[in-house]
Amino acid sequence: METAVVLVWLSIVVVILSRSHADRNVYPSAGVLFVHVLEREHFKGEFPPYPKAGDSSNDPITFNTNLMGYPDRPGWLRYIQRTSHSDGVLYGSPTAEHVGKATVIEITAYNRRTFETARHNLVINIMSTEEFPLPYQAEFFIKNLNVEEMLASEVLGDFLGAVKNVWQPERLNAINITSALDRGGRVPLPINNLKEGVYVMVGADVQFSSCLREVESPHNQLRCSQEMEPVISCDKKFRAQFSIDWCKINLVDVTKVVTIRSNRPDPGPGVLPDMGEYNPPSEALKSRDYFADFLITLAVPMAVAMVLFTILGYSMCCRREGVVQLMHHSSIQKSTKELRSMSKNREISWPLSTLPVFSQSGEVVPPLHPDNYETTSMPLMQTQTNLQNQIQIPQQQLSGDRDNYCMSTFRRLEASISICFCFRCCRIYSH
Repeated sequence: METAVVLVWLSIVVVILSRSHADRNVYPSAGVLFVHVLEREHFKGEFPPYPKAGDSSNDPITFNTNLMGYPDRPGWLRYIQRTSHSDGVLYGSPTAEHVGKATVIEITAYNRRTFETARHNLVINIMSTEEFPLPYQAEFFIKNLNVEEMLASEVLGDFLGAVKNVWQPERLNAINITSALDRGGRVPLPINNLKEGVYVMVGADVQFSSCLREVESPHNQLRCSQEMEPVISCDKKFRAQFSIDWCKINLVDVTKVVTIRSNRPDPGPGVLPDMGEYNPPSEALKSRDYFADFLITLAVPMAVAMVLFTILGYSMCCRREGVVQLMHHSSIQKSTKELRSMSKNREISWPLSTLPVFSQSGEVVPPLHPDNYETTSMPLMQTQTNLQNQIQIPQQQLSGDRDNYCMSTFRRLEASISICFCFRCCRIYSH
């Protein structure tokens, strides 16, 4: 009995179910759900056979659909294919605006094994209907199904049969089907066989039944606000196959809907009108003078830089303070060069910091002074007689008083150089 009822309603409900063929014409009605199945079996014959027997059915095939001459499909038409081993489905609900306009959909099949393609055209001729729009529309949210499962003809027929038993209308049509993901839903976790959920909108020509209006009662509204299941008397007619979220049911009476039209301002030259085409600008473009842009971007910064450079040069070279600083800097450099040249002409020893700690043989080099050496009396600049391992510079030996005079003069000069060197170092560190 139930099978007979389903078959009767499948013959009454205007749902277009077609199979994919090359350059096929289909004639859906406006305001009625349109479903077109892209079968992999049909396209397999256009690809070369698989070299191994019995494996041709496992070819991964995907589909790409678009409006001829455009990169995407029309706004009312959707497409879904879960895996490359399942069939693709085109579905949607055309409106009265598309009546009388032939829509050519290019269907391209890709064989992911051989990378070959096959292309078919689907011509959709949208027809008008007197029943559109049906005045009473109800949208159900089914939690335990995905959109491709709901698009199957037998599943959709069972759901419409259950709605018929609850609503009792004379005409009942499936208007639209939408995945919950398209409404902002989340992808479910891959556990416990969770589904995405699907919204199904149906239309009828009679008032909503009392069972459907039970969700509008204050008691059920309170339970929905507390995230509890409402009490619906006709839920048992759906529960065997469909898990409906009654808190998300939406009942719309088209006859009472007030259309609000806002007066939009006239679009400017850069806004396309409704259903308009893009007209690119002409090739005869007006010439533009970039001299002002050049002055702003290059000439002005260069002029400011030249002014700053001139002020800096004047303050450093022409004013007394700048000249004094340059002379001071020059005297420091000159004194440094003199000290370095004089240090090369005297007997010096290597600084303690440059002496190696370990010799090449791995033995520890003994320190210059023993541990009990008194370092407080050590002079700042050690003389040649105080240090070991010093480098001797051969000097010309003189005789008599002249030798004593030269040695004393050399020692006074050495002391003067040491004092001057320390004084210069202190000035440099202080600066």
